[in-house]
Amino acid sequence: MKRQIYKLRAGNINRLKISTDHLPFPGPGQVQIKMQAIGLNFADVFAVLGLYSATPQGEFIPGLEYSGEIIEVGEGVDHYAPGQSVMGVTRFGAYASHINIGQEYVIPLPLNWTFQDGASYLVQVLTAYYGLKVLGDLNAKQTVLIHSAAGGVGIWANRICKKYNATTIGTVGQKSKIRFCMKENYDKVFVRNVGSFKQDLRSALNGRTLDIIMESIGGKILEMGYHVLAPTGRLIVFGSAHYGERKDRPDYFKLIPKYLNRPRIDPQNMIKENKSIMAFNLIYLFEKTQLMHQLLEELKVLDLGKPMIGEQYDFEDLPNAIRKFQSGLTVGKVVVNLDSKPLD
Repeated sequence: MKRQIYKLRAGNINRLKISTDHLPFPGPGQVQIKMQAIGLNFADVFAVLGLYSATPQGEFIPGLEYSGEIIEVGEGVDHYAPGQSVMGVTRFGAYASHINIGQEYVIPLPLNWTFQDGASYLVQVLTAYYGLKVLGDLNAKQTVLIHSAAGGVGIWANRICKKYNATTIGTVGQKSKIRFCMKENYDKVFVRNVGSFKQDLRSALNGRTLDIIMESIGGKILEMGYHVLAPTGRLIVFGSAHYGERKDRPDYFKLIPKYLNRPRIDPQNMIKENKSIMAFNLIYLFEKTQLMHQLLEELKVLDLGKPMIGEQYDFEDLPNAIRKFQSGLTVGKVVVNLDSKPLD
């Protein structure tokens, strides 16, 4: 079957061009999915720009998250049948009209969820939950700092914290996002500014200890947050947005100094201060399917509600969806919609 795909060699959004290729019948244990929606993630931007260490060499199809309808099943598939609506994750390859994927990487679309909801859930909620609960050991009455509070991970992180009766402080890049965050029940929100960050954070804490930081910014913001962190506090690193470019290709003259001047935190001082820094890449969970499904079952019990969808684009306009997403001006999830029909 012929399908539509976006493929590129990493380094420039302008290289992301739509084309067609041949998708074979699904192999043993695989299902074939007709895509209905694709969810964008910050890792997509970094992969397209060539700034993500997990990016495949040579030409590749980006995309980690999707939803759609199963249209074929391979030999040995015992959990799914054609006609079922599912959502899933893949280690790249989601920017396509159809995909073959192992049945262990899809889950049924919840009742009353749209395909857009399904494409807005897995990557970001797993990032938030793994960081907070598995690494951060989130408990009641703790105070948690969440960067990019109006983004997908930030929204889920706040909802998870509230289920554990934790206090949340969010940071955003624009003042216009504060009202949205307060509606999402953050306790405090402020605009992230390097010059006043430490003072603004201490003011938001208002005497509370800072127990967990969901760190996705990097640079001076990471360093200052670490110094405010309380003894036994945990800084959970899952991104470095300060390397992100709002251009079609990276400006290495700006990126290299940022890399060379990145924070250096001495492990011996960490012993004295009783603080921890932990980091993770969600690609790790792709190789740990049993753990991934265990976490999803725990999330189901928490009952966090539906995803918050911000902007939607058509498949033919996917490069512009990425540009808007990397601008930092979006709230919630950016979704790309498809009308997936075989080209045969």
